[in-house]
Amino acid sequence: MATLKQVAALANVPLLTAYHALSGSESVPQAQRESVRKAAEQLGYTLNITIKDVAALANVSIATVSYVLNDSAPVSAATRSRVLEAVAVLNYRPNINGRILQANKTRLVGYGWHNIKRGHAAPFLDRFTYWMAQAVESYGYHVLTFAHSEESPTEAYQELIQTNRVDGFILAHTNHNDPRIRYLIDARVPFAAFGRANDSWDFPYVDVDGRRGIALVTEHLISLGHKQIALIGWPEGSLSGDARVQGYFDALAAAAITPHPDWLRRTENSATAAAAVAAELLDLPASLRPTAIVCVSDLMAIGVINYLNRCGVQVGYDIAVSGFDDDPMCELTHPPLTTLRQPVEDLATQAVALLMAELERMPSPQRQILVAPQLIVRASTDPQRQFP
Repeated sequence: MATLKQVAALANVPLLTAYHALSGSESVPQAQRESVRKAAEQLGYTLNITIKDVAALANVSIATVSYVLNDSAPVSAATRSRVLEAVAVLNYRPNINGRILQANKTRLVGYGWHNIKRGHAAPFLDRFTYWMAQAVESYGYHVLTFAHSEESPTEAYQELIQTNRVDGFILAHTNHNDPRIRYLIDARVPFAAFGRANDSWDFPYVDVDGRRGIALVTEHLISLGHKQIALIGWPEGSLSGDARVQGYFDALAAAAITPHPDWLRRTENSATAAAAVAAELLDLPASLRPTAIVCVSDLMAIGVINYLNRCGVQVGYDIAVSGFDDDPMCELTHPPLTTLRQPVEDLATQAVALLMAELERMPSPQRQILVAPQLIVRASTDPQRQFP
């Protein structure tokens, strides 16, 4: 989520000049105005003054701005004057007025770290956590992270609620009938989730349509002439993983292709586990050996590509490989990996906006948001992409 400060830096002008150029509140030389406009367009920025902008102009921390607005902590007269002047000059209006300006609130958002097995990784969720924290800060809140056990997933949430440590929660890595979601609904505690639980529970969430995403990449492979397409998915029981597997079946059914049972494989989300599955697929009889392998994560796809490279298989020519997430590593694999891009920054921003609406008890125009991923075609499925 770009800020006015970033726009100003890219345009090489003072922050206040960037504000005047975008708001039209004061005259700005044509060259500077055009430079700011181009910078905003490049960053996808629309003028939206936040507490971060006030802090940047006043040269203080976000917390200091909150202290001044809430009169909740001692601040020197000079600093208070700078903050109030920045508020006035930028015409700042807090996004969530009541919640931020109530000094008796914690202004903390709870976030339970995702549980992963030793030796595994969750790079996409790590990126989501980063952008979620940035979005929370833009509302004048901070994130309180904590661990929760798989055996008693609601225990940590219950303790934080009973001790009034947080105002609400952001949830991620949700699953079928997630007990955390059921508990927070019943406890009437504000929260928003990145992910769904089931079709009957009414709660605010943003999620990626993984089913449609895998269908898109499978359709892409079919359009290239592939008919023997394997899929490496996660173990059964994962809400998002099972949806992605169903997308594979959707695309094959639409193309009147009946998948052989040996083409669907399930394993843990690790490069090593996926490489082992790729070895099994290569050992199939030539008549059944897949010409394309769809993976439900980039991590798995990278493991598959590395294994195929070691075996002397030409990825993209002999066997096509695709992933899901568009991890930054995708462009560094050999060959670069075709994948499905999840707009992680937007997802995090929307999840936080949903939570803020819950905190303020304000109706949200769209309380349940489902986002389609974008197919990014690279040389791992289309060798011609190596030679633009």
